[in-house]
Amino acid sequence: MTARPDFFVKGEKARLIPVAADSNKEVRATSVFLAAMMAVPPFAERMLDTIGQKAGKRAEVSSFTEVSFKPSPDAKNFRPDGYISVLSGRGRQWQALFEAKIGNAEIDPDQVRSYAALAKDNGIDAVITISNQFVALPTHSLVSVGKVLERHVTLYHWSWMFIITEAMLLIGDDEFSAPEQKFILSELVRFLSHESTGVRRFDRMNKEWKDVVLSVNARGTLSKSSPEVINTVAAWHQEARDLSLLMTRKLRSRVRQKLSRAHANDPSARVAADAETLSKDHTLGVELEIPDAADTLYVQADMTRRCLIASMSLDAPDTKRASSRINWLLKQLQKSEPAEVHVEAIMPGRTPSVRMTLAQLRGGDEVVDRAFAAGLPSSFRIMMVRDIAGRFSGNKTFVEELERLVPEFYENIGQHLQAFQPKPPQVRAENIPVEEQETRPGLKEVAAAADEAAEEALNVVVAASAAEASESCDESVTVPDVTPTGLPPDRSAFPDQSSDQSLT
Repeated sequence: MTARPDFFVKGEKARLIPVAADSNKEVRATSVFLAAMMAVPPFAERMLDTIGQKAGKRAEVSSFTEVSFKPSPDAKNFRPDGYISVLSGRGRQWQALFEAKIGNAEIDPDQVRSYAALAKDNGIDAVITISNQFVALPTHSLVSVGKVLERHVTLYHWSWMFIITEAMLLIGDDEFSAPEQKFILSELVRFLSHESTGVRRFDRMNKEWKDVVLSVNARGTLSKSSPEVINTVAAWHQEARDLSLLMTRKLRSRVRQKLSRAHANDPSARVAADAETLSKDHTLGVELEIPDAADTLYVQADMTRRCLIASMSLDAPDTKRASSRINWLLKQLQKSEPAEVHVEAIMPGRTPSVRMTLAQLRGGDEVVDRAFAAGLPSSFRIMMVRDIAGRFSGNKTFVEELERLVPEFYENIGQHLQAFQPKPPQVRAENIPVEEQETRPGLKEVAAAADEAAEEALNVVVAASAAEASESCDESVTVPDVTPTGLPPDRSAFPDQSSDQSLT
């Protein structure tokens, strides 16, 4: 569908080179993005797949910017930034409106509600918001428009950095039907990555961050339902999402947050659970799933100690000595710098865990055996602990330190870790005394002896058959002697079986 929908009174086709004013950054960015979705079908397919919409190779994508609806009470003062239509090869149409913000501007809930009402009245399926704000999953929305509207219109959200990350992954996969598609997508990434567009990462915590940290340091109490705690948790969730995108770009492989099904389906439940943890334990945490890594990467911010912790865990091998289990781990950490690296050995039962620095563990078997005199470790938690002191309370310096620690931990430690893999069972030799090994045949000798015995048995059978035949034959017919030489008999000396009737 390339024609403008009937319910529009105005709307420009999305362009890769828009003519919008330089001051209107939102429309320019939206136009370039939507035009790239039209020009690069694999990109449209990937972006739509993140919100559960399947666009096959035969799907037709068309998009417009700055669309205006026919006059109605709900449409007078609002003009969505964009519109997209996806027409499948089977004729099924899916439509969505776009509301985009750039720079420090945030999504306006009232504006989104008005667009949702417009979508409902015009049979449009969804409203997609785009901004520098982050959500854990694209299927989560920054705002709620009420259950009545949500029964008819679905809300989604993409951050600009998410769009850049998905485009970079697709470029890395290099699965394009034409070189022009890769070029266009590369130019989209270049355009959105330029500071003049207003696209930025999550670079600072909420304004209440410092007060929350100082309250914890002063041994104050936090209420799980207070606005400052809720806003702090919400900011942490945005930073966690940005952190997963950062690692995705660095590894060129998709890194996801590990969420329970309940939290994936209900973002508010996740906020409530993390707010309770913050109020009780004064910590914030997130787990990152990295493809083919030995374990999830757990990131924690400890307000009481004002430190950041990145860690991964491994089960210990099933060996009989503590030193051999430790040496197995140390072999994987040969290239790791010992600074800030700690290892917590989890002991079975109620035995307290043993925590040592990497430098201490490298002290030798005697040190290890003494430290683990109480038993054998069952698993290890390898940590990089960074005390950032006063920088912890800064809403911008906190994010800077966190986004420096996590990639450093993975490069220094995480990528070297591998889960224990037991050796496959080995073929065992027969338990033969040393003095008998030379006199008893091995497997090859046994096989050769069996072959010889089979040949001798065959010779005996042949000889018996020949003897029977000689009794019934004419005396002039002679049968050669068959000697057990171990070689097959010369069958040409036997009477021809076809002449048996003449030998009666």
